[in-house]
Amino acid sequence: MIRMAPLSMALLLGSQVDSRPLAMTMEDAHGNRLPRRFSQIDLLKGLVDKKPKGELKATVTGLATDSRRVVPGSLFFAISGYRTDGNDYIGEAISRGAIGIVSERPHPRICPVPFWTVGDARTALADVAARFYGHPENDLKIAAVTGTNGKTTVAMLTQHLMEGDDPVGLLSTVRYDVGKRTFPAFRTTPESVDIYALLDQMRTGGCSSMMMEASSHGIHQKRVWGVQLEVAVFTNLTQDHLDYHGDLNDYFETKAKLFAGVGAAAPRVGVINISDAHGAELARRVAGRMKLVTFGKENVATHRIVIKSMRADGVSFDLVGSEDTLSIESALPGEYNIYNLAAAILCAQEMGVTREAILDRLASFRGIPGRMQRVEHFDGVHVFVDYAHTHDAIHNALNMLGEVIDGQIHIVFGCGGDRDRSKRPKMMQAALDGADHVYLTADNPRLEALDQIFGDTMAAVEESDRMRVQVIRDRREAIAVALRSAKPEDCVLIAGKGHENFQEIADALIPFDDVQTAQELIAALELKGGVHA
Repeated sequence: MIRMAPLSMALLLGSQVDSRPLAMTMEDAHGNRLPRRFSQIDLLKGLVDKKPKGELKATVTGLATDSRRVVPGSLFFAISGYRTDGNDYIGEAISRGAIGIVSERPHPRICPVPFWTVGDARTALADVAARFYGHPENDLKIAAVTGTNGKTTVAMLTQHLMEGDDPVGLLSTVRYDVGKRTFPAFRTTPESVDIYALLDQMRTGGCSSMMMEASSHGIHQKRVWGVQLEVAVFTNLTQDHLDYHGDLNDYFETKAKLFAGVGAAAPRVGVINISDAHGAELARRVAGRMKLVTFGKENVATHRIVIKSMRADGVSFDLVGSEDTLSIESALPGEYNIYNLAAAILCAQEMGVTREAILDRLASFRGIPGRMQRVEHFDGVHVFVDYAHTHDAIHNALNMLGEVIDGQIHIVFGCGGDRDRSKRPKMMQAALDGADHVYLTADNPRLEALDQIFGDTMAAVEESDRMRVQVIRDRREAIAVALRSAKPEDCVLIAGKGHENFQEIADALIPFDDVQTAQELIAALELKGGVHA
């Protein structure tokens, strides 16, 4: 077993996340890099009613919410997280050199450094981070997309459509682009201190605009607090993250907050899918409060979708507006990608991109890593890797494949551990409804026993369907069995992990990549002359 400790592991630790500043310098008017010099008084002015005792004028060198990331000169924010409480790590933070503490708790009887009590530690963190990084949000036009499915495709496609002479920033589940460099994402929506640091790097890297994903966790935990949006996009809403939100209504209400403005004014424009029932409700709420751009098959949509064709290698449709019609050809397959395309096109238009530029750039877009990503055509078998990890996403993916595949459909999937258990049988039912053969395996079990996960998932399987389902604990072996079982003209869909290159097992991250694994297994089978030779 190889143990890894990338930033994504911080997601398991609640408030104990990596919040090291990603940039600690700023530029003067001549472009010279200068050290940031803020005192605690500078950063917390107006956010607290009472100044604490102690040295308040020393230069703050960084902001942290994880005591393990504290360096001398850091201001430590003790935040109560989903699994842990940062207040339990104040002593460690001070021992590592924190020069001040920000917390919602009252001042302790004894504290060797200034202790600032605030009403909301998360909003204080965002406000302080904005000051620390020189309010980069004011120098960028920012668009954000929220919803259950399609966020990454919409975000990355919109970025592609917006890119011209200047780079366009991106915060997505797959990667962060900051103008002069790109690196793997460590969470869909980073902590607010990281967002402002990344926005600062985008500004320095020559970006004048950026696109981001806004997850429900990120909205609820105020990670996007104070970020003024030009455009907010809503894709759809289906059951997910109910282990965190409790019920679908709370999940929806959290998403809807993005359109009201999270610590900032409401977005100038709302781009909303009204073919989705929750999207239609959201559109009704925001009508009159912002410019409203809607899309869907409904005649009342400001931009109506008229599908012309759907193929394994792409789609063709018209986007009919009140003033003109865009005829779209794309290599992205499936009806759900038609909605993703519509969302991205309309967002790009509202961000100032011309229709001519959109059509030109769309022709060069070939897809998103791990989103219905085609793996080598193998012995007549079609192989795809997709991030589908909800019952609705599995249904959509299989429904699309069923329309374009002549043979049988095989699906390899699993359910995440330590997450909403009620969606597991629904995911299995979606797999049974759309596939001929189902291979249930490990996804990211985390700290939960595989037997518990499999038991919940198999609850949906009737006796008449049991011959169609194989339970294979090892994910690599499950993929291998599916590939060996498929015949020419069949399709193998490897679902659930998409772009991820690891599995979360117990307290470790194990290197694992569905695309790479499929490629290796296909190469091995081809060396043997193919399974159907």
